[in-house]
Amino acid sequence: MDFELSARAQDYRGRVRDFIRSELAPIEDAYLREVAERAHDADWRRWTVSPAMAEAKRKARAAGLWNLFLPDPVLGAGLSHVEYATLAEEMGRNALAPEAFNCNAPDTGNMEVLWKYGTPAQQARWLKPLLDAEIRSCFCMTEPEVASSDATNMRATAVVEGDQIVLNGRKWWSTGIGHPQCAFTIFMALTDPAAPRHRQHSMVLVPLDTPGVAIQRMLPVFGEYDPPYGHGEVSFDDVRVPLENFIVGPGRGFEIAQGRLGPGRIHHCMRAIGGAERALELLVRRGLERVAFGKPIIELGGNRERVADLRMAIDQARLLTLYAAWKIDAVGAHAALAEISAIKVVAPNVMQQVVDAAIQIHGAAGVSYETPLAMLYGHARTLRLADGPDEVHRHLIARTELARYAAPRPARH
Repeated sequence: MDFELSARAQDYRGRVRDFIRSELAPIEDAYLREVAERAHDADWRRWTVSPAMAEAKRKARAAGLWNLFLPDPVLGAGLSHVEYATLAEEMGRNALAPEAFNCNAPDTGNMEVLWKYGTPAQQARWLKPLLDAEIRSCFCMTEPEVASSDATNMRATAVVEGDQIVLNGRKWWSTGIGHPQCAFTIFMALTDPAAPRHRQHSMVLVPLDTPGVAIQRMLPVFGEYDPPYGHGEVSFDDVRVPLENFIVGPGRGFEIAQGRLGPGRIHHCMRAIGGAERALELLVRRGLERVAFGKPIIELGGNRERVADLRMAIDQARLLTLYAAWKIDAVGAHAALAEISAIKVVAPNVMQQVVDAAIQIHGAAGVSYETPLAMLYGHARTLRLADGPDEVHRHLIARTELARYAAPRPARH
């Protein structure tokens, strides 16, 4: 097991850190105020891209800090999962950073799918403009009528009729679907209910301007709509796309999902650790600067011990996430499922714990727009649901652990 970074990865990390410090940190407060002013506008048709974000992306690309998540050495940075994980942590410390470097979900997951599984034609039509940030995308998997924590519950369908795929169903919590540049979605649906359980579903590329695709509404998270990205509910009524819009082919949806979600969870969790580090820094600075009852408040109410506990928790979460990243690099995502599930439980919970403590020491300011803490808390809490809730991941970990104690089956002769 080796978490040592190559000289190239160390260079990237230093440049990312410097870019965030010099270009993004100075404009973050103004950007967050702009976001806050638009947070309650539910009409995605009015949403626009922030000029500050557009300029940050232009500068990042000019600096060669672009598509850093992609392991391809030509299209991306060619970094291992362990190496990119350290960059994702840096990005988690700033609200603009993931998108500024074109490393924002759900585009990163969709780009990885197209890079790994897409045909040359699919890559030319969808991957290249995503890599160039000319368009954005979303992912349609969760459904309102069923418990989507069990993905085999899906009711949406993708049925072959002649030379077309006919799509029907309703999806929601499709992140990014409200973005004015969102051009297509990857739609996961049931194709063959008679097939084996994990060969029933398919993934299909669907341009959002296809007849029958209709965004119904944006869904608020803690009362805010997160423009210009949004989390939307969308209907698919007899939507027809050509057969070549299948990714890999019918019945390969779960295979693709595992390849998509493993690396993506590394990204999410390391950004969460970066967010936790930012929150801990704010907590300590506030505790040292503010005085109550004649003492800095860091000296009151068990705050010193709380800082120690939070530092240990962050460092433990980081090491666990780096271990999962190393295992993906060494043996692949499928062989690292338990480790990936472990970090998906641990990292968001640690971030939530740290941010909550930071909010408490800030008092009422902590739940306002005066600090980034309310935003960070929302990210941490929702991340415990995104890409599978805590309970599903705990179930997988327990199943893996208990399997070690199962009696071996007798050999067949």
